[in-house]
Amino acid sequence: MTLSGYREEELVCNRASLIIHGGTEEERRSWAQEAARNFDVELVEVRQATDLAAALRQRNGVLFIPDAAKLGRDAQGLILRCLQMQEERPKVVVGVSGAADAALSRGTLREDLHYRLHQAQVDLQKDGMRELLRRRWALQSEQLALKAAAAKAVAESEREAAEARRPGSVTRTLPKARKPVSSSRKPASRNLSPR
Repeated sequence: MTLSGYREEELVCNRASLIIHGGTEEERRSWAQEAARNFDVELVEVRQATDLAAALRQRNGVLFIPDAAKLGRDAQGLILRCLQMQEERPKVVVGVSGAADAALSRGTLREDLHYRLHQAQVDLQKDGMRELLRRRWALQSEQLALKAAAAKAVAESEREAAEARRPGSVTRTLPKARKPVSSSRKPASRNLSPR
C-alpha cells in the first residue's frame, strides 16, 4: 500500500496523531520521545486499558501506546472516540508490533482506527528509516548534552555568585600586586644649595 499522507519528519513535529509500526518497542518509544521533546512536554505512556481514559483527557502532550493489540478493541474504540470528538487532545502515538496491515488482517487493530490514521503512519521497517532515525537521535543527544552542560555551568556560576553575596560570608580578596620599579629610571637628583 502506497501512502499519500504525512512524511515522517512532518509527523514528528506536528500535532497529528499516528500509527507507528515495525521496529522494536524501544525504537517506537524513542520516536514518541522525540515528538514529546518537540512540544517540550513529558511523554505519557499507557500500557493498560484502565489508564487510557484518563490519559486521553489531557489537553495537550504526547500519549504513547507501545502496542495497541495489548489494549484490546474496546480501548482502541476510546482512542478513536477521542480522535473524533475531542478538539483539544494529546498527540496519540499508537504503536503496533509488526506491520499495521498485518495487525489489521489479524484483527488486533480496529479497522476504523486504522482508517482514521491511515494518512499518518510511520513505518520503521521502511528502507533506511531506522538508520536515519539513529543518526538524528545521536545528533539530538549531543545537542541535549551540550545544552545541559551549558545550563549546569550557568547554574554553578549563579550558585557561586549567590554564595559570595550571602550575609555573613567572608570573601577573601588578595592584595593588588605592586608594580616592580624599573631600573631605567634615574633617581631624582637632590639639588642642595649652600646657604
